[in-house]
Amino acid sequence: MQISSAFVADPDLIEELEKRAQPFAFGGDRILFHQGDAPKGVYIVMKGSAILTNLSDGDALLHVEAGPGSLLGVPAVVGSKPYSLTAKAVDGAEVSVLTCDDFVHLMNTEPTLSFRVLRVLAEEVRFAREAFAQL
Repeated sequence: MQISSAFVADPDLIEELEKRAQPFAFGGDRILFHQGDAPKGVYIVMKGSAILTNLSDGDALLHVEAGPGSLLGVPAVVGSKPYSLTAKAVDGAEVSVLTCDDFVHLMNTEPTLSFRVLRVLAEEVRFAREAFAQL
């Protein structure tokens, strides 16, 4: 499986988010969030990778690997809707989490960061549309 760049943010945005994030401690493979869960925050893959899947009627419609610098869960937090994917950190990954409240506060107070987050969302939408077109 090839690592997708669809979820990767620019390094300056990652640096700003990381200042406010908390390490997400776990051992081995770990589910960060399940498809359908209420959002708890935005997850930042610092090292290693995470596997993202989207299931429909038990079949995987999407199965992609997100690498360092990826932001996971942004659509759920921004839209105040359940996560549309399941994210699992791969053994050895280092992940941080920025709570929903902290993320929303940051987006409201730092407009330049908000625009950078929009770029990540745009790439994720583009990736999803391309994946959908291949079905």
